[in-house]
Amino acid sequence: MEARQLVATLTARGETVAAAESLTAGLVCAPLATVPGASAVLRGGLVVYATELKTVLAGVDAGLLAEHGAVHPEVAMQLARGARERCGATWGLGLTGVAGPSPQDGVAPGTVHVGLAGPGTVTVRTLGLSGDRDLIRTRSVQAAFALLGEHLT
Repeated sequence: MEARQLVATLTARGETVAAAESLTAGLVCAPLATVPGASAVLRGGLVVYATELKTVLAGVDAGLLAEHGAVHPEVAMQLARGARERCGATWGLGLTGVAGPSPQDGVAPGTVHVGLAGPGTVTVRTLGLSGDRDLIRTRSVQAAFALLGEHLT
């Protein structure tokens, strides 16, 4: 689903969204904000690129990060929950992964976890993407929009 469709659907439902973004560093919130009327549905976003900020800003369990690193499905889920709770949104998206070109903590480039938290919903989608940094980050945003869209329709 595209940003314009998400904004329209969320508006019609009277719902809101927020994101906690690591590898995308704001690329989820930015296209939503370009849509007229986005202020009715976009609550905000947390750019948690540095590992410790995942805990400080989004509430990700520090023990989880110490044990598994920042690129893990549970981290994405906790990022989604943190975005939802801290921004007071109906829906929270959480993204973590490796855009490359090098592995991070033994995790291959293109490994991305997208979390979604909302009413009665907590889910994580794991992706194995290919391409350069820009393409991986762009496809991560598309995956986040698609995941949210699936739960809105």
